[in-house]
Amino acid sequence: MPSIKTRKSKKRNGAPKQPGRKNDEQRRLGFKHPRFKNDLQEFPRGAKGLIFCSDCGAVYRKKSWRHSLLNVKPPKISSQVGFKLCPACKMIRNNQFEGEVTIVNVPTKLKAELNNFIKGYCLRAYQRDPMDRLIKIKNEGNSVIVTVTENQLANKLGKKIKNLFNNTKVKTTFAEIPKDVSRVRVEFTK
Repeated sequence: MPSIKTRKSKKRNGAPKQPGRKNDEQRRLGFKHPRFKNDLQEFPRGAKGLIFCSDCGAVYRKKSWRHSLLNVKPPKISSQVGFKLCPACKMIRNNQFEGEVTIVNVPTKLKAELNNFIKGYCLRAYQRDPMDRLIKIKNEGNSVIVTVTENQLANKLGKKIKNLFNNTKVKTTFAEIPKDVSRVRVEFTK
């Protein structure tokens, strides 16, 4: 019987590193990737202390907004306390949105069920994350326009409506880079 040769893997010292990873020289020189203009607006530097939203009562601590302080470890030293609007309350006050779901050709017998489903789905999303909010449901003839504070919430809502109701088509479009808006169009087919 002929013997089968096996190849041993060798470690290469001079192999190029994977693309996208910082190498030692870039790290040493302080190389930073360029940021988009709205990066600091969307992901600001973490504020010190506690910030309470003056409208909804959400609490900002350690770079995230929470519903309350119940599940948060108290700080070791006394920290600053401030009051300002959370991003979701700012958006609602300024009539801005990041997600819009337009539902067209809604049968009249399903309109009440659809509105209840949207309210319930957005309520469950808000219970998970205080920044996921339903802004407005507008009924116009045989269409419904829903605006929400997060673009991911709009995408998930469109997919859930498609899964819940038969004979629907979903199309999602995203705005250009400076804006972070997604528009989802759900169409009932007859």
